[in-house]
Amino acid sequence: MPEVFGYQVDEAITSPEELRQHYKMPSRYVSDKVIDHIDPLAERFLAATSLVFLSTRRPDGQIDLSPRGDPPGFLKVLSPRLLALPDRLGNNRVDAFEDLLRDPQVGLICVIPGHRDTLRISGEARLVVDRDLCDSLSVQGKPAQAALLIRVNRVLCHCPKAFVRGGVWDVDGWPARETIPTLGEMMVAHGALSDTVAEVDGIVKRDGETRLY
Repeated sequence: MPEVFGYQVDEAITSPEELRQHYKMPSRYVSDKVIDHIDPLAERFLAATSLVFLSTRRPDGQIDLSPRGDPPGFLKVLSPRLLALPDRLGNNRVDAFEDLLRDPQVGLICVIPGHRDTLRISGEARLVVDRDLCDSLSVQGKPAQAALLIRVNRVLCHCPKAFVRGGVWDVDGWPARETIPTLGEMMVAHGALSDTVAEVDGIVKRDGETRLY
């Protein structure tokens, strides 16, 4: 039996031929759905999008993934091949931006709360600071700190199965919050901080109330 990362398995798939032994070829409904621009349908989807997951590649080859959220339509369509993603106040780690200085490739998953379909976009990104653009991305009178200009290469719609299986929008199936570690609890443990969990949770709470924009 082969071993993968110290775990024994029946089979480790290592080639496209082996992959297709376990998975059928995609149907015509999904095999040709990739386009290279934001068409009117994708633009309508983005007009309702208020959450985006942004993926970038680290210098060591590993992948970073971070959420970005704002009022619906915040991922602005500048042209069929160009998007602008605003950047707001954060923790200043700027992991994704440091990644992009070395590798401009990005991937996006665009999410509409309560809606089970998603939209996937990939392309190349550059971080820019431009007064007119940042002003056009203002929320509550506060312009964006900077913006990612994303040149679109691939666009495809994605089916709802993941959201259905995960019960993402099914409130009755959501876990009890007291069973979930708080951000402060994880920050204290993972960062070996001398602060108490209550102190860090308080900082997180104040930051969420006073530093959104």
